[in-house]
Amino acid sequence: MNLRNIVDNRQTPFAVALALSLSLVGGGVLLAELLRLAACPLCVIQRMLYLSIAVTAGIGLLVTARPLGRTLAALAMTGIAAAGAGVAGYQVWIQRFAPTTTCGSDMPWWEQLVEWAAQFSPLLFRPNGLCSDPAWKLLGLSIAEWSLLCFTFLLLLGLHVLYHGRRRPQHR
Repeated sequence: MNLRNIVDNRQTPFAVALALSLSLVGGGVLLAELLRLAACPLCVIQRMLYLSIAVTAGIGLLVTARPLGRTLAALAMTGIAAAGAGVAGYQVWIQRFAPTTTCGSDMPWWEQLVEWAAQFSPLLFRPNGLCSDPAWKLLGLSIAEWSLLCFTFLLLLGLHVLYHGRRRPQHR
């Protein structure tokens, strides 16, 4: 199978999104444990969104033969990735331009969601860090900045599926 067939395969974008999302969540938890980094509420929301993308991509893998199913899965994946880019972008903004800003005030709904999820899986969802603290950087970028790049990639991947699904039939 040549590279063009892999790229044109209807399942490839969903498989890439699934693998990337699960890798980012697993890598984030591992990094937090090994380096003793504290996840903030916005980090936890991003983990939830990556897990949502993984579920959506898994469903997309199951329904790739059906054009409507593929389109709906790609729409959901694109929407979730856009929301993730927004959350990561907000955290980048806080870290770069408003370091004295807290994640939220008076426990907004999303912080309540994080607290609720932490009761079921503290390893994944326990928020004990500050959103304004970049804590650790790789190649000069904070985790939030890397997350923004990853969500943007997943958004573009979803748009790719939507565009190519309408443009021409694809190889299996």
